[in-house]
Amino acid sequence: MFDTHAIARSLTDADLTPEQADAITNAIRQVAEHDMAGLATKADLAELRVELAGLEARLIKWMIGIVFAGAGLVIAVLRLIG
Repeated sequence: MFDTHAIARSLTDADLTPEQADAITNAIRQVAEHDMAGLATKADLAELRVELAGLEARLIKWMIGIVFAGAGLVIAVLRLIG
């Protein structure tokens, strides 16, 4: 991810004590790890795409079924009336 040793070295070069530099570096590392934990990987996105494709197919099947059921209902009502 990033070089914590280089960050600590930069902080000590800026006249911070090694303990202060380590504390700041650890805080930065913890924040970065926390922020990265919620990110999706490429594999996560690929899995989501597969799930969405399946959902789309099921939705289309339901819509076609509803259209045919509605058409059948209209035809049945017209036959009863006429």
